[in-house]
Amino acid sequence: MAGEEAVLLDELRSKIGKYVVLPSEEALTAVTLWVAATHIQTALQHAPRLAVMSPTKGCGKSRVLDVLYETVHDPMMTVNTSPAVIFRTIGKIPPTLLVDEADTIFSPKASGDSEILRGLLNAGHQRNRPAWRISGPEHKPTPFPTFAMAAIAGIGDLPDTITDRSVVLRMQKRKPGEKVAPFRSRYAAPELNALRDRLAAWLGPLRSTAARVVPQMPVEDRAADTWEPLVIIADLAGGHWPAHARAACLAMTRHEAVQDEQTSLKTRLLRDMHRVFERANNPEALPTLDLVAALIQDADAPWAEHGAKGLNAYHLGNLLRDFGIGPANYRFDQGRQAKAYLRNRFLDAWARHCPDLIRAEAPPEPAHGSVPARPVPGGPPMGGPAGSLPVGPPGGPAGPKRTL
Repeated sequence: MAGEEAVLLDELRSKIGKYVVLPSEEALTAVTLWVAATHIQTALQHAPRLAVMSPTKGCGKSRVLDVLYETVHDPMMTVNTSPAVIFRTIGKIPPTLLVDEADTIFSPKASGDSEILRGLLNAGHQRNRPAWRISGPEHKPTPFPTFAMAAIAGIGDLPDTITDRSVVLRMQKRKPGEKVAPFRSRYAAPELNALRDRLAAWLGPLRSTAARVVPQMPVEDRAADTWEPLVIIADLAGGHWPAHARAACLAMTRHEAVQDEQTSLKTRLLRDMHRVFERANNPEALPTLDLVAALIQDADAPWAEHGAKGLNAYHLGNLLRDFGIGPANYRFDQGRQAKAYLRNRFLDAWARHCPDLIRAEAPPEPAHGSVPARPVPGGPPMGGPAGSLPVGPPGGPAGPKRTL
């Protein structure tokens, strides 16, 4: 029969599942244990991140943060908070950082503060990794603690350095039959706060015990560092939790290993597509079949062995779909129409996932004192920013020639 601690975790798991649909039963188990682990942060060697990612709006990531805010130890909700404020907030007893709208923080157009915040979140995964800053009227080098558990929510993928230190939740929209209770702070907060207080009462006196626990882990290296606090909580609770925690750890880390492999493959595809367009002098569009043939002909690439018989148009569409890139009907010279990929559809994905390619395309600065060329009135533009497109295919008439 389960003890009181295991029953408390059961109750917390049930309440979390009441307000949000998570990707799997293992994910629900992981979030429950992550919440509990925030209450023993001072005893931990590693502070796992909780990466809450969704492909679009309306997948429940902000609702996850709402529930976490009412259950974790000393929550600090941040949206536009500067890194300097966070540096000065984290102390010997750190808060639990809840970072929303991370997609805007880490976008290619974000300010330089995003790299500072990324460094803070990376360093804060492990104890004794302070950030040094010049501080005070005497401008003395001062170490600022970074160690704190953090949940980071955003649309799209988070930086690899963050997900590599995270328990990852890949949120999806609810199916028609999946129901959750309305989350209204006036009614939800009291019951969630009651669970938070019971967690603190249980785990507070066990911090020194938790610091000495060395659990057997089903994974190794950084994954073990990230999941160890969750497994410690499960072992302290007993009952079915130790087995369920390790099963969740295995299932979710294996899933992320598959995602990493697919992400690496898709990033390779983006780079290879850039190369194919570049070799063709960056036309506005290339036929799908020509793209597939060019990819397969690269002996150093994996495309000839992709799938059962090598890459085809169907595979190409599937690999590019997550980037919002798809083929369209296009009219080439002599009126020939074919399925094709437009180069400008790749620009956003290249900027996000292969920024070095976009930087390499940037035109050289004009010589000092030179007069920039001016477009002919009524004619096509004579140039544009890096990544801009020719108005028509090389050698063809001006103006786009697509039929959608």
